[in-house]
Amino acid sequence: MTTTTARGGFRLSGRTRKAFLVTHILSAAAWFGIDLALGILAVTALVTDNPQTAGMALQSVEMFAIWPMFTASLLCLATGVVLGLGSKYGLVRYWWVAVKLVINIVMSLLIVLLLRPGVGEAASIGERLLAGDLTADVPTDLLGPVIVAPTLLLTAYLLSVFKPWGRIRRGAKRAQDEQARQRLVRA
Repeated sequence: MTTTTARGGFRLSGRTRKAFLVTHILSAAAWFGIDLALGILAVTALVTDNPQTAGMALQSVEMFAIWPMFTASLLCLATGVVLGLGSKYGLVRYWWVAVKLVINIVMSLLIVLLLRPGVGEAASIGERLLAGDLTADVPTDLLGPVIVAPTLLLTAYLLSVFKPWGRIRRGAKRAQDEQARQRLVRA
């Protein structure tokens, strides 16, 4: 259920907002959990002396890392957009919301454009290790994403809790329009 605001936008009703908020939080938590699992598998593959363990860890990454993570990121993005549009915060009205939106969009794109090829390569190296190819080296390029992604997700969580920086200023024209509207409301 939604209601229309005086500005022509919409507001989510309490129950609908809570449903979207819970879905948003759970999808973000799933995304964070998948990132952490990816990190554990990548580190395991790098530090183990057993090629079988490294191979299994690398193959496991391919099974769940890309599409479940991408799905969680899209669900997080979609529910965040609905929450932003249906609340007083808007999508680009406050700095913290705009930064979270940019983080989500950029990270979602990076999953598909950069992480997916790297994970595919790591899985093929895992296959070689499991087949007994001792010349296969565990790729270290998975370490970057497993450090950066949870850090950015944690940043987004902290922005949601602390809501820093205030409103985004729109030029002098918008300020004049707002002052004129407030004078009309008072009259």
